[in-house]
Amino acid sequence: MTPDEMAALCSRAYHHMRPWSARQFADSLAQPTHLLEAHPQAFVLGQVVADEAEILALATDPDRQRQGHATRALLGFHAAAALRGAGRILLEVAEPNTAARAFYRAHGYDEIGRRKAYYPQAGAPPADAVIMARALP
Repeated sequence: MTPDEMAALCSRAYHHMRPWSARQFADSLAQPTHLLEAHPQAFVLGQVVADEAEILALATDPDRQRQGHATRALLGFHAAAALRGAGRILLEVAEPNTAARAFYRAHGYDEIGRRKAYYPQAGAPPADAVIMARALP
């Protein structure tokens, strides 16, 4: 999946935050610590540093949600991160994004903290970021 395809998918999928641009994806993919698990309908972009992974972006085509695409991408990311030596994965999700939080909880993530007023929102006060984590086997 190219940076342009990732940006296009994000522009359709992200409703709780501003989507990443193709340039942001290209810059991220150029970093040796970054890891992309991409499928035609979904992707997970993250990074692995030492023994910890972080999910930076996950997107699924809105017309293909609830068909297992995001789950396949996430499980692929888990496996690839573990191969790079990660023992734990962290992520941040906007507090109002209850669907994403439920998705991550269903895949073994627990809420471990918050960043107050982290995500800007149009016409509303900034939303908290919920920090979630899970161990890798």
